[in-house]
Amino acid sequence: MTTQAGHQVRAAAAERLTMFVDAVIAIALTLLALDLPVPTGDTTDAMLSSMSAHGSEYLAFAVSFVVIAAHWRAHHEIFSHVRALGGRLTSLTLAWLFMQVLMPFATRVLTADGAFPPRFSLYAIVQVLASASFALIIREIRRAHLYTTDVPPQVFAQSLVRSICLAGVFAVSVPVSFLTNGTGAYLCWLTAPIVLTVARRLGTVNSHDRHRA
Repeated sequence: MTTQAGHQVRAAAAERLTMFVDAVIAIALTLLALDLPVPTGDTTDAMLSSMSAHGSEYLAFAVSFVVIAAHWRAHHEIFSHVRALGGRLTSLTLAWLFMQVLMPFATRVLTADGAFPPRFSLYAIVQVLASASFALIIREIRRAHLYTTDVPPQVFAQSLVRSICLAGVFAVSVPVSFLTNGTGAYLCWLTAPIVLTVARRLGTVNSHDRHRA
């Protein structure tokens, strides 16, 4: 097999993995939507009351949809620069996908009846593992040099910082859920955009400093 043919085979393998990821994410989003409760009632007021009663389920669906979509978008951003696969990268991607498929179940648990801390913690831990596994994916791509030569160096660094920050935010929310009645734990999640913004600006400043040096 010539070198060019070998490159084409490795590139095709990376493309097949990306297509597989797309299919699994689509299934995860479908499972998420299938669990939405259908409002009932013979009148408009009854229907609206039914929808209001299931407001937490609808909100959890919207949050989980955005979260899964964000994970998928980050994966596409990184894998658009991947030129080859390694066995470890494939395994890490499958572990990351496992968390995506588990998210609809974690969403149902979050909105179910029962003690709040365990329900909340399960969802948060799934997010921690998803972000941590994605950080390991980025690390493996860089370690094994599985990326194209024209990729901007800050792409991997920024994605890695985002994953670590998200894992940290969700990890902190777990003990907070046991110390509060719920509000404080959810407030931890709301800090994620702020943490990501600060991390992005610090990364930009560090990048400028390295270029000047």
